[in-house]
Amino acid sequence: MDNNIHRNNRWVPLIIAVSTIVGIIIGTFFANRFANNRLNIINSSSNKLNDLLHIIDDQYVDTVDIANIVEQSMPKILEELDPHSSYISSKDAKTANDDLKGSFSGVGIQFVIREDTVRVTNIIKGGPSEKVGILAGDKIVSVDGEPYVGDVVTNEETLHRLKGEKGTKVKIGILRHGQKTPISFTVVRGDIPLKSVDATYMINKELGYVKIKNFGETTYPELLTSLAELEAEGFRGLVVDLRGNGGGYLSAAIQMVNEFLPKNSLIVYTQGRRARREEYRSDGRGSYQHLPLIVLTDETTASAAEIFSGAIQDNDRGIIVGRRSFGKGLVQQPVEFSDGSLIHLTIARYYTPSGRCIQKPYVKGQPKEYEMDLVTRYERGEFFSQDSIRQTGEKYYTSIGRTVYGGGGIMPDYFVAEDTTALTPYYSECVTKGTIAQFCFEYTDNNRDRLKTISNAAEMEKYLRRQGIVDQFIHYADSKGIVRRNNMILKSQHLFEQAIYGSIIYNMLDMNDYVQYLNHEDPTIEKAIQLFKNKKTKPTLDEQKGTESAHSTPKKAAYNRGTFGIKPSTYSHTA
Repeated sequence: MDNNIHRNNRWVPLIIAVSTIVGIIIGTFFANRFANNRLNIINSSSNKLNDLLHIIDDQYVDTVDIANIVEQSMPKILEELDPHSSYISSKDAKTANDDLKGSFSGVGIQFVIREDTVRVTNIIKGGPSEKVGILAGDKIVSVDGEPYVGDVVTNEETLHRLKGEKGTKVKIGILRHGQKTPISFTVVRGDIPLKSVDATYMINKELGYVKIKNFGETTYPELLTSLAELEAEGFRGLVVDLRGNGGGYLSAAIQMVNEFLPKNSLIVYTQGRRARREEYRSDGRGSYQHLPLIVLTDETTASAAEIFSGAIQDNDRGIIVGRRSFGKGLVQQPVEFSDGSLIHLTIARYYTPSGRCIQKPYVKGQPKEYEMDLVTRYERGEFFSQDSIRQTGEKYYTSIGRTVYGGGGIMPDYFVAEDTTALTPYYSECVTKGTIAQFCFEYTDNNRDRLKTISNAAEMEKYLRRQGIVDQFIHYADSKGIVRRNNMILKSQHLFEQAIYGSIIYNMLDMNDYVQYLNHEDPTIEKAIQLFKNKKTKPTLDEQKGTESAHSTPKKAAYNRGTFGIKPSTYSHTA
């Protein structure tokens, strides 16, 4: 009997296993049959997205590209967090940080697209294109044996075709001015340097000037080179121009500020929900700790540029001149996916030495309102009057006790108003339609041989003025269908001169010449010169009211760099 029981017990595990499997199959069948085809998965927040994609892929009426849906969804998800968390596709990831890395691999040209054709505006000195003989003014008509003209020609497609791995070859067909048949060049791609210091020169016999475009891997050594050049010329004060600087690497900003601060000065600290407070302090090895310092900012000065400005201001090391900065105080960490795409996820906030967070307010999930902030500032008059600036953030105090505010950028110690007195609808139309840019390119192209004999911006301006260049442009604008308005032309005369002369100088000379030309009679530069002359580069408590008495309204209409002006770098690309 015991033997029979033992034999029967041997089958019990098998019977249980089979019953379990049958039960699962029956349960799944009836779940699908009577539960409206719901997946038998617990719909927690962590797996709903996966479930949704699985359902769409499995049951949607038409065939869908799930990978594309994911690509389109990623940016929208990150938009719900904050304005600076972002997604970069694998296609764009390689070139996303070229400017900050200080170089990329390409052919070494600057170009614009005119009439569906790539026009070479400049050749990078020492680059691959210069070595094979490509010239400024050449037109690219084919790439790798295939015609490259017409609707297919875009900035993105041109960069895609001309950039590439170092050492690889690209065959470029060139149509040169005065020649009827194309010339073929084989270019071996190489490293193309991208400088982040746009200009270095002496404003006068004592005051040096450095303009910094962004904070990248090479910015700090570039700055040291610039300071050495200025030192050789005997500078006794420095203007650091951060207008238009959108930021970059935190490490670069820290290295640069360190050159100007005494030992153990707090530069910045970061802190987040999961990120513990981390402080960055000066090491006392900076070579320019006592040099009079003036920092220029405007509404497009952001991120790392604001860290630099905030550290100088909160340590009372120098003065800030210009307009309120952008207000980006969020720290992003790159997270890469297996396909090469990545996200920049906000993990902490920046805090200046006084303890203020300079991040301007935002509403989660409303990126358009955030993007329109500069327009809102303009409409309420902030660019023109310091009294229009709303400072509702908490009060903080600098090292000597001056009051500063959190919650929205760096306020300058000396405000300089934007000047739009010369702006007219006629001038705006010429800018927005690209007529000025097109005219300047064509004029440069048609007169390149003569212009090549002129070596500096001052001589170029004199030459162009003798040619009656503005009158030539007005006739050109007539031919493009822009209705002539003589009173508006007269009112905007200075704006036209600066825009046209500046663009041609940029096309023929270099960025240093271009910046020097733009800075001539610039009201913010003039304010910096005045402050240096009056020895007001060191903040004091007695001059806390200086921000109120330092309103500056330029007497002359100035070339507007921000809202209304033309920056050749915005329509010229480097490959």
